[in-house]
Amino acid sequence: MDPIERPGANDRWYPHVTVASLATRDGKYLLVQESYNGKSVLNQPAGHVEKGETLLQAVVRETLEETGWNFVPAFLCGIYQFVAANHETYIRFTYAGELASKCEGRALDPVIENVLWLDRAALENRSGQLRSPVVLKCISDFENGNRLPLQCVQQLNTKP
Repeated sequence: MDPIERPGANDRWYPHVTVASLATRDGKYLLVQESYNGKSVLNQPAGHVEKGETLLQAVVRETLEETGWNFVPAFLCGIYQFVAANHETYIRFTYAGELASKCEGRALDPVIENVLWLDRAALENRSGQLRSPVVLKCISDFENGNRLPLQCVQQLNTKP
């Protein structure tokens, strides 16, 4: 039997915890075209959870910062573990919901090149531009009826 390799005490590994929003209108999905590693890619509004933030707070903030839309999460569509080409691991919580209002004139994150609405066929035709395969997987899960209540993710805090 081969010994199990265990990292040393100083070899800490942590996945990136991210959130994404999925919003639809007239059969089209809200997406962003963003600059990533020198390429223009398509993604749902998404980003990292910041220190002290809940997942729901993060998805609302990221959607606003990247699209100018106020997002109201309705349910969790899926949780995805993805290992990128750079060998980084991402745990992504994708929330589906409604867009409450648009903040006209709001400056968007500098990496955002465009906010657009695309249907699935148009997105599949541009599959080479997707930031990751998770983009279409989230849409497939949404279209297949994946609906987990927001209460599936519990925020627990330690009392001082």
